[in-house]
Amino acid sequence: MKTLTAMTLTALVLAPHAASAQSLADPTRPPASLGARADAAGGGDGLPRLQSVLIAPRAGGRHIAVIDGETVRLGDIFKGARVARMTQTEVELVRGRERQVLRLEPEPAQAGISQLN
Repeated sequence: MKTLTAMTLTALVLAPHAASAQSLADPTRPPASLGARADAAGGGDGLPRLQSVLIAPRAGGRHIAVIDGETVRLGDIFKGARVARMTQTEVELVRGRERQVLRLEPEPAQAGISQLN
């Protein structure tokens, strides 16, 4: 009985401290500045931004790209344009007679590193 009373009193004393405790930051969450840099890199001009290209090494393998956070495959439709061609660094979108080539651009930190090497 004394143990139950002691536990109850301890819980009552510590309850206000637990309620006011700050939540822990997620160590796997990217820093907020990284998201701001990605938005700035997009330019806010409304143009689609190529983020990644994955091409299987074997002949006839899968071709996958990420444009504005959306995964697309060769031949898919992205915002009304057909994904017509993919290379390791480019994706070509075709809308009617209009062709638009999206290119991978290095992150600012990566660009600085490649200039030093």
